[in-house]
Amino acid sequence: MGQDQTKQQIAKGLQLYQSNQTEKALQVWTKVLEKSSDLVGRFRVLGCLVTAHSEMGRYKEMLKFAVVQIDTARELEDANFLLESYLNLARSNEKLCEFHKTISYCKTCLGLPGTRAATQLGGQVSLSMGNAFLGLSLFQKALESFEKALRYAHNNDDTMLECRVCCSLGSFYAQVKDYEKALFFPCKAAELVNDYGKGWSLKYRAMSQYHMAVAYRLLGHLGSAMECCEESMKIALQHGDRPLQALCLLCFADIHRSRGDLETAFPRYDSAMSIMTEIGNRLGQVQVLLGVAKCWVARKALDKALEAIERAQDLAEEVGNKLSQLKLHCLSESIYRSRGLQRELRAHVVRFHECVEETELYCGLCGESIGEKNSRLQALPCSHIFHLRCLQNNGTRSCPNCHRSSMKPGFV
Repeated sequence: MGQDQTKQQIAKGLQLYQSNQTEKALQVWTKVLEKSSDLVGRFRVLGCLVTAHSEMGRYKEMLKFAVVQIDTARELEDANFLLESYLNLARSNEKLCEFHKTISYCKTCLGLPGTRAATQLGGQVSLSMGNAFLGLSLFQKALESFEKALRYAHNNDDTMLECRVCCSLGSFYAQVKDYEKALFFPCKAAELVNDYGKGWSLKYRAMSQYHMAVAYRLLGHLGSAMECCEESMKIALQHGDRPLQALCLLCFADIHRSRGDLETAFPRYDSAMSIMTEIGNRLGQVQVLLGVAKCWVARKALDKALEAIERAQDLAEEVGNKLSQLKLHCLSESIYRSRGLQRELRAHVVRFHECVEETELYCGLCGESIGEKNSRLQALPCSHIFHLRCLQNNGTRSCPNCHRSSMKPGFV
């Protein structure tokens, strides 16, 4: 198969894919790989296969094609192709919750000389890196990367990238419990979809609606949360988007739990867990188990709650997510306190405070933990986060966290 025929078959696959005939598109692209001798064409079709498998939640297949693509890029001896393939490797590992590998591949992308990293793909690299830092609960580094990705988006009028970054920022602020910002950013993403997204994939609308649903639930607006989640789920089902289906099922379960309807919540958690396990989203599994544990606590079935917590803690440590570990220690602490088991209680209190220190989840001005309750936060240009009220009351211009870390131990 020559160059022209390869191009035609890639285009045919894209048409099938865009009309939701995913399996037929995959068959066309697989044949191109088998028959084409055109290296550039093979590289392009591998990119299509990476994207398709990503959206279907087949992350191990996604990684497999990303590895083949990087070998093809090396044969082509082109730094731009190499950059694109390293980015796909980063994304594949991000989906599989291999966050340290993601960061490493992103750094490789940014270090490649004479490539599109400075313009076209730099924002996507920064976004992937930010998502990985968020996965590790390294909040300052995550925010730094997201803000860098936003700058790329604004400088290049890339509204699709801006939409994706806004969704990630929504997730960021939901985790640190500034629920106003957790809602503001996905609402901004939804605005971008309405204003510019006529020709975009519906996944952008689905993504913004899902993040809005999460924020509305956290704010206690459960009716709005349900509406947004239903809209997102409808699109996810139409497009066979398994990862988004799993997230929506988790959100539905959390909404029912917030309503006190545990009978409805449990089967939703089970369905979410089934898909999360199938696609290899270990962080998603942690979030499901945390919700399940809270349901068991509400039912006063504390042994079952501790069993779910133990499974979640193993997974959270495996992927390196400190915030989940912190939440799980906090829940364990309340259970052991209610049982009067002092030794176990002390162990979880100690680990909880260690996690707070490791994630730097405390305000450098008042010393209180950030993320214990909903509060308005403000980031300084260095990306350190403080309570907004503390910054207003202190009128500080320089970052106390940066000042503290720059002082030598002998002079503290």
